[in-house]
Amino acid sequence: MSRFTAGQTALVVVVSSAEPVVARVRASYDVAAAYGVPAHVTVLYPFLPADAVDDGVRADLAGIAASVPAGDVTFARCRRWQRMAWLEPEPDLRLRELTARVVARWPDCPPYAGTVPDPVPHLTVAEGDEDVLDLAEREVGPGLPFVARVDRLHLITFDGTRWQPAGHWPLG
Repeated sequence: MSRFTAGQTALVVVVSSAEPVVARVRASYDVAAAYGVPAHVTVLYPFLPADAVDDGVRADLAGIAASVPAGDVTFARCRRWQRMAWLEPEPDLRLRELTARVVARWPDCPPYAGTVPDPVPHLTVAEGDEDVLDLAEREVGPGLPFVARVDRLHLITFDGTRWQPAGHWPLG
């Protein structure tokens, strides 16, 4: 059974350059990867229901994306929270700014449905027990550091089976 619901949306920054480093581990230990989500840093999840994302919402997203400068981030460290291994983007200011601007525009869509008051930008590598997190760190460690370009805000939608691309806007 999926933890996702058909019609859910999310705003993410896709990190394609992470795939060679994290794809194998994510395929086995990241639930989102199993449902088609590429390596990414979440900007806002959950976002609006898919049927509420109209031309006006898309125009607002384009404006928000354009207001945040594009730039590079470095992923140099694998960190942990309880039951999660993740990569830390440095600097993370533009990612935090994207989240802040989207939440300011849609305050009824707090990050992680309000369960995380101050979300930390991160790229999830694996979810599981200590053995899984140890394995994830061993697997991704040799691929660090790597640099990724943060230049686009992506909207993805869950269709009931997989997450699908639903739009993207360039950063300024």
